[in-house]
Amino acid sequence: MRQDTRMRLEIAGVSHSYGDLSTLDSLSLAGEANGVLGLVGPSGCGKSTLLELICGLQDPSAGAISIGGATATEARLARCALMPQRDLLLPWYSAIDNAALALRNQGMGRREARGAAAGLFGRFGLAGFEAARPDELSGGMRQRVAFLRTLIAGKPVLALDEPFAALDAITRAEMQAWLAAALRTAPRTVVLVTHDVEEALYLCDRVAVLSARPARIVAELAVPRPRAPERDAAVTDAEFVNAREAAMRALREGSR
Repeated sequence: MRQDTRMRLEIAGVSHSYGDLSTLDSLSLAGEANGVLGLVGPSGCGKSTLLELICGLQDPSAGAISIGGATATEARLARCALMPQRDLLLPWYSAIDNAALALRNQGMGRREARGAAAGLFGRFGLAGFEAARPDELSGGMRQRVAFLRTLIAGKPVLALDEPFAALDAITRAEMQAWLAAALRTAPRTVVLVTHDVEEALYLCDRVAVLSARPARIVAELAVPRPRAPERDAAVTDAEFVNAREAAMRALREGSR
């Protein structure tokens, strides 16, 4: 899983429409190499569309997106790994075969791909579950397998679309703490879409608040640093609480 520290993300004057439906309006934003950029905004404002544009799954109607200086669709696609809201694990595959799928898609043989994935199962809290089918795993474990599959692809940019939205509150908090630790161990340039302001502030270095459709940036918030290592202490810190209130105000104003 090679990492490229030069993979800065730049979004310059990006607008996008589907026919007469305008979804994004002149967005300009940057994500630092190996930093975590959060996107929050009302439902349907275009956050997932922006992730698809970043990943090269489509091109913007106006403006430009560059990753490590490359703007071509194919170049962005080659640099990005997208993890959608649903884990999309194949029910007939074991956990290790699901995790290794990204490597198989790159042409690696089954045995070699399994070996590469197996070496990471312990770090991801999945040791002993290599042979388990998805329906034998908890929601949190399924998300870990999905994240491992995304990470093992070796792409320098990760686009995470509401990765914990389907989880209960306790599991979601546990997974947030786990993901923060995983990104410290294996840094990437990350763009995280979430409806959860607290999640964005806890996991990200900077958070952009988007308005209702067509989305424009109504606020950019720097996350308070240094942050307490324990999640509960971090989210109850006075500076963190103030940042959360500022984000909520911006969300309310942008939803009008």
